[in-house]
Amino acid sequence: MIVLRRVIGDELRRRRQDQGRTLREVSSAARVSLGYLSEVERGQKEASSELLASICGALDVPLATVLRSVSEEVAVLEGVAPVTDLPVAGPSVVAAA
Repeated sequence: MIVLRRVIGDELRRRRQDQGRTLREVSSAARVSLGYLSEVERGQKEASSELLASICGALDVPLATVLRSVSEEVAVLEGVAPVTDLPVAGPSVVAAA
């Protein structure tokens, strides 16, 4: 069974490490405790959307980019083809919904 919090945590850790940053640096910038960020990265805690946005902001990576990477990884793990082109809904499409 795929645990989404683990895939999200792996993606956040990978991005932080690719930047050569420590947990302490990112936790300070995101205004979240170092221990909590560590638990999120290890997939032990389910991060709220607000917390994810704060962590992504601290990493200077758009939340949508992280979520897209996570979605692609989940597709691979499920054995389905990842979505390569996502339609972009304009304001008129959203308003009609």
